[in-house]
Amino acid sequence: MRELTELLLFRETGEHRLLDDFHLAVRDSWEGAHAAAGRLLRGLAAMAGETGFYGNLWHDYLTSILVSDENSYSLSAERRGAPDGTVRGFALHDMAIFREWFDADLTELARKTGVPELSAAADYRADSYEGKIYSRRVRTAICELSLELAQAEDPERMLNALEIFYRRIGVGTIGLHKAFRLRERDGRLQIEPVTQIADVRLDDLVGYERAKQLLVDNTEAFLCGAPANNCLLYGDAGTGKSSSVKALANTYYDRGLRIIEVYRHELRYLHELIGRIKRRNYRFLLYMDDLSFEEFETDYKYLKAVIEGGLEKKPDNVLIYATSNRRHLIRESFSDKAKLSDDDVHRSDTVQEKLSLFDRFGLTIYYGAPTPLEYREIVRVLAEREGVRLSGEELLAEANRWQLKHAGYSGRTARQLIDDLVGKEVLAGTRPGEEQHV
Repeated sequence: MRELTELLLFRETGEHRLLDDFHLAVRDSWEGAHAAAGRLLRGLAAMAGETGFYGNLWHDYLTSILVSDENSYSLSAERRGAPDGTVRGFALHDMAIFREWFDADLTELARKTGVPELSAAADYRADSYEGKIYSRRVRTAICELSLELAQAEDPERMLNALEIFYRRIGVGTIGLHKAFRLRERDGRLQIEPVTQIADVRLDDLVGYERAKQLLVDNTEAFLCGAPANNCLLYGDAGTGKSSSVKALANTYYDRGLRIIEVYRHELRYLHELIGRIKRRNYRFLLYMDDLSFEEFETDYKYLKAVIEGGLEKKPDNVLIYATSNRRHLIRESFSDKAKLSDDDVHRSDTVQEKLSLFDRFGLTIYYGAPTPLEYREIVRVLAEREGVRLSGEELLAEANRWQLKHAGYSGRTARQLIDDLVGKEVLAGTRPGEEQHV
């Protein structure tokens, strides 16, 4: 049986420790094979807990390598469909090796190595989906591909199934996840998936219909390849600005939208980040939450250069969506409005430089605090959705008391009130179908 070192393409990405244990279990002396089989079983079980995989875990593991490896073939298949020529020959060579690994019988290996529990990994059944790495949709797609690859008659059919997956789902970290954050490790920029993103939808946000429609229209145009604008969502705290952007990730993931969260101190990485994603077959929103700058900070210049300026044009598959409580993102002091002084002869130019960042967002959407009447309507709708068991008068009284003690009138305040009421009902045992655990 051939080794990992014989692969031409699919050898750079993924955890190959289990593959090493597999080969030891197949080839080593009985004592070494027994130990390797035990490690293989523990590794497969840990993988199932992390990913939610089911069925033949050995096949799932091999499939995860194939869908995670970003190489010349997989990236080309994702962007343009199945490539021809020499690189396809390399991919077929690798599929022949994976075919040998897929054909391994875990039940026979369990008998040979004296680890009978290993045979259970050939038909693993998870009680429920608790994976921490993939969404339920992607997890299911990988497990279905695993079964299809195992049943394929030859390497050619295996490769055909894999190419369809690349076009439909994607490849690698960016292809298999919807949201990301940046990390610097050992001096290198890394794009890490956010595996637990709030399952919020635009319909969950009560009110702000015009604001949401402007956001949807711009995003739809972006996804269709039509001209679209960088967008700034600004206004009062707790009005749903951040939730609106998160909702886009959940709504448009299947259409190729990906969101990368960029913090203020990471703006210096923008050019490098865009260079790494501009040729991928996705549409990227660079998401900057609660964006603002103090008057002494200059990192905003990185953002200005990316939005508009510099020799290199911003790629068509990248937009910037930012949220802020400030309309003007850079704090402006009274000294900026003072008369000309010796330290800055062209003070008006300085002021204009600070204010020009706001002007670089082609679309600005205002999220204002709700009126008392709108706030009560938000509370009413949320209470109805959650099945809160209070009369209209009782709910109104609770809403008024809650906003006085907390942050005033806002959607966030209303959401916190409903969560509090639901929690109390659960503890009191008054919510139907709720189990109490003491």
